[in-house]
Amino acid sequence: MEKNYIGEVFSKNEGEKVKLAGWVHTVASLGKLLFINLRDSSGFVQVVVKKDKLDPAGFDEIKGLGRESSVIVEGEVRRDKRAPGGVEILAQKVVVVSASNKDFPIRKGVSSKVLGDYRHLSIRSRKFSKLLLIRSELLRLFREWLIRNGFREFSCPTLITAACEGGATLFELNYFGKKAYLTQSSQFYLEAGIFSLEKVFTLQPSFRAEKSKTRRHLTEFWHLEVEEAWCDLNGIINLEEAIVADVLRELDSKIGHEIRSINPNFSPPQKPFKRITYDEAITLLSREGIQIEWGSDLGADEEKILVNIVGGPVFVTHFPKSTRAFYHKPDPQRNEVVLSNDLLFPKVGEIIGGGERISDYDVLLRRIKEEGYSPEDYSWYLDLRKYGSVPHAGFGLGIERILVYILDLPNIKFAVPFPRTISRIYP
Repeated sequence: MEKNYIGEVFSKNEGEKVKLAGWVHTVASLGKLLFINLRDSSGFVQVVVKKDKLDPAGFDEIKGLGRESSVIVEGEVRRDKRAPGGVEILAQKVVVVSASNKDFPIRKGVSSKVLGDYRHLSIRSRKFSKLLLIRSELLRLFREWLIRNGFREFSCPTLITAACEGGATLFELNYFGKKAYLTQSSQFYLEAGIFSLEKVFTLQPSFRAEKSKTRRHLTEFWHLEVEEAWCDLNGIINLEEAIVADVLRELDSKIGHEIRSINPNFSPPQKPFKRITYDEAITLLSREGIQIEWGSDLGADEEKILVNIVGGPVFVTHFPKSTRAFYHKPDPQRNEVVLSNDLLFPKVGEIIGGGERISDYDVLLRRIKEEGYSPEDYSWYLDLRKYGSVPHAGFGLGIERILVYILDLPNIKFAVPFPRTISRIYP
């Protein structure tokens, strides 16, 4: 008999035979009846085991199964309004594949530290399974949207030799006697890729050695990065708006019921998003009594307040040069600001950073020197401006941050199966 998924049994007819393979969530005994709450990747179903259907030893073995024991069940579908979901399985055969130890460490009331120490087990929970399903679907939809719109996936290295976002947040390692780092961003390599494919993206981890314990920082996070040739600041903002709005709307249409089982208030954002300059943001914040010195970056608290003032997602553009990395193009009309943008979302703040890149060799060389970096460390990156440079722009989107928004999570560490933070690298 071919194996079925639990999610399929709810569409079966009364009396149809099914074969399920999964894990025991609970076993309840009622005299000569056992009720197994069985789970697999598609959901939960109640399995009814009658004592007279099995030999006594087999019945007792099932009765004593611990949580997360793996079993194979063969039986027939029975419709019963009292059963969860209105369907249960009347077992004809139960095979215990592997009995779980009785001391399963994940139970009601355990501390967050215990949940973290046993993350490899806690991701089996119903809520976490839904979260991982939503995450998987979100990643798929981002990839598909980009491919539909002419972008090509581009593979970038994890080991690098020079900073992209700032030397203070680099993870250093010994690479066969040479100094190397874990990548903070794949942007530079995507910029190289545009000269082959013009419109490229990558979806892979980035690493930031930030000594931050905030609810929105990870030391390893999944980064969707996009780069496009022949594109300016307005073009990349339009692209960011389109991909976020379209993908979240599609995600809602496909698995909105799963999302609302975690966040009942989710509603996909509607285009167009508001757009303001950094100067306008400073003015809006000052009216609320929040004084930001011009030239200082916006912090998480200011970002969230700004979103509340505006009333929804907002692009902030034209940041001071002092707040952005050296590769951002200075505004030709106003040299002290750069053609950059952040997309701010409710409850989380920045989810995207992007902008137009410097395409002129001399300007880029000057900015590298102004920031105190060695031009030799960026010789290959400078080469991109020596051999047929073109206007181009790009952005980076934090997958975990957008999941915090979608699911209204209290901490970003719940948006990834195995979080890496300043205090967590196990398991």
